[in-house]
Amino acid sequence: MLPAWIEISVLAPVEWHELIADAFALGPCTSVAFGRASLATAEPPAGWDWVRTFVIESDDGPELRARVAGRIAELAASTGADELSGLELRFRRLPPEDYANSWRKSWKAVRIGAFAITPYDWKGKLRAGDLQLLLEPGGAFGTGRHATTRACLRAVSERVLPGQRVLDAGTGSGVLCVAAALRGAERAIGFDIDPNAIPYALDLAERNGVAQRCEFRVGAFECLHDSEREFDGVLANIFADLIAAHAADMAGRLRRGGWFAFSGCVMHKRETTLAAIAAAGLRVEAVHTRGRWDTYRGVRPK
Repeated sequence: MLPAWIEISVLAPVEWHELIADAFALGPCTSVAFGRASLATAEPPAGWDWVRTFVIESDDGPELRARVAGRIAELAASTGADELSGLELRFRRLPPEDYANSWRKSWKAVRIGAFAITPYDWKGKLRAGDLQLLLEPGGAFGTGRHATTRACLRAVSERVLPGQRVLDAGTGSGVLCVAAALRGAERAIGFDIDPNAIPYALDLAERNGVAQRCEFRVGAFECLHDSEREFDGVLANIFADLIAAHAADMAGRLRRGGWFAFSGCVMHKRETTLAAIAAAGLRVEAVHTRGRWDTYRGVRPK
């Protein structure tokens, strides 16, 4: 007999879903689903949706529920995001089912700029003008719902032009390279020190039909050739300390007049990060903040 399961769910802003998923990842809570449990569930407000995790009924109890509630309650304080205050957890007993995959029934396209992010086997309908980006939840860097990923994808949507060459420092799943290629980039090169990320990135590029214009390498800046400079755009969704340490490396790979978007920067390191970017000869034109995360967008002056 299959065991009964308890669903733990919370209705939250979409851009915070991966942070909430991280908070759910404790003890016996090992799978996370996004979206409504079924079509019978009320349609959530615009920009909001459900995050759900599951625990076998025998592992449920007051202690686990208190731990989950505590972690969710800490999010507003740790991020400074008012919209995370007062999120309400719901617990309900479910009949036996494959809950690790049931999210597929109610998945809705996540729209960021020109992109509509969907799983590989999504059967929904795209809107006119949608640029479909196939991205399976999980893997090296989640679903594209994280605030920093969204900020970089928005930059790609707005700044990449057909024929451009784009560099992605710390590519992870390769999603930014793939997105750039979908927007028409002639060449998108991404590198990452984690060798486990590269097969995922290669598969992602293949599934999106842009493998011939994407290249992924293991390593850091040393894996680039001396001739590989004059990129039209440079992306980095990494930690603030790494952006500060490698701002000159990224500036050196960017053509004059080229654009950049750096994210993954916690806001309390804004001053030192901006100083390092300026010292590298780059000009920040906009700072976008979501919760505790900063994204810096700008150009290398001509």
